[in-house]
Amino acid sequence: MAKRSTIIAAGAAAVLLVITGAVAALNLSAAKSPSDATTVTVRLWDDQVAAAYEKSFKAFERGNADIQVDVELVPYDDYFEKLRTDVAGDGAPDVFWVDGGSYPAYADAGALLNITTAIPADVQAGWAPSVVAQYTRDATLWGVPQLADPGIAVYYNADLLRDAGLSPADVSALSWDPTGDNDTLTPVLQKLTKDYNGNTANSAAFDGSNLSQYGYNAGYDLQAMVLNYLASGGAQFQDESNRYVFASDAGIASFQYLVDLMNKWHVSPSAADTNTNGDFSREQFLQGKMALFQSGVYNLANVSAGANFDWGVVNLPSGPAGAISGVDGIAAAGNAASEHPAETQRVLEWLGSTAGSEFIGASGAASPAVVAAQPAYAAYWAAKKVDISPFYDVLAAGTVPAPQGAGWPAAENAMRPLLDEVFLGRTSVDHGVRAAQKAANAARTE
Repeated sequence: MAKRSTIIAAGAAAVLLVITGAVAALNLSAAKSPSDATTVTVRLWDDQVAAAYEKSFKAFERGNADIQVDVELVPYDDYFEKLRTDVAGDGAPDVFWVDGGSYPAYADAGALLNITTAIPADVQAGWAPSVVAQYTRDATLWGVPQLADPGIAVYYNADLLRDAGLSPADVSALSWDPTGDNDTLTPVLQKLTKDYNGNTANSAAFDGSNLSQYGYNAGYDLQAMVLNYLASGGAQFQDESNRYVFASDAGIASFQYLVDLMNKWHVSPSAADTNTNGDFSREQFLQGKMALFQSGVYNLANVSAGANFDWGVVNLPSGPAGAISGVDGIAAAGNAASEHPAETQRVLEWLGSTAGSEFIGASGAASPAVVAAQPAYAAYWAAKKVDISPFYDVLAAGTVPAPQGAGWPAAENAMRPLLDEVFLGRTSVDHGVRAAQKAANAARTE
């Protein structure tokens, strides 16, 4: 899944024929030539999933010759601005990905198809409950679940571990502690970080302003870092009413630990790089310049394709409250103003089916939100001898949801500049985090 670092959304396809409707559908297919087919456009931002969708829609079109599905890929950095513009101008595609923070505003404005009434209940019963809950608002489901990310874990570069005299076992059960009493993470990261003179971060000669190798990817990455550190530190990001409450004592201590990894211990890239390029750390890991890369399954395909070194996955570091991970899901929304409502509904039902969703899992692109399609995903990575259990094992300790509520986009825009300054070290953590929480709550609307 493209980074998001943060946090992502799904596309769509059409209906796989059920036995009772097969004859009628085949007659319709025979009656229309390809030039007569209705085009349904599906928009998303993830190139790996887009490739899986292309295969899925070819299978769909073989049983639905009256529909042609076009996949439209829009880069993540431009995706939401373009979607806002297109929805406002009545130019949105028939089906488009939404994330947990963006969909409420569209749902409240009447721009989304009501999935609760549009898709048969027996099809809906096969969807991941966590994603269904994420995209349910006012007792109505507003998207067909597509991706169901499990938890966050840590990718490791086995060569860099070996060079530091460490093994995967040495980094599989790390802990972090703002007080320093039970902190095993920082000392390990110091061993794994080097300056351009070859000095490690635990040596007296270490130059933290001139790094050639990073130990870790600490930074303002909400999905991979911030939510997990807050929850593992005993803090909340939002409360039950969706108000932002991350500036608690435990929350400030968690932010301070993250910022210190960057600006005190210098074991992670500078925020000058990561604030402006959400993929910077992933790029450093793939280039063999970062030993530990904390992320989700949305980067499995990227790491598998781009890493030319031995790598694997270990458990999320444990904080004062344990190892508690954020989880997220993506949904495919139907355009309520589509000129082809019946065809759009069939595409959405296909994407919500096991047959339609298995292409996502079987390609290794992402973890499908259709539960029956998930074994194909596990089988793909098992065949590549990649153990993905750390992403799932962490869920046993509890989870923290992705940002919720119609106010999230405005809140994120208000708090982001303030937290950027915190991670850059220009603003104290205590002052900056409190200011960010205040700004987020002032900007939110429900």
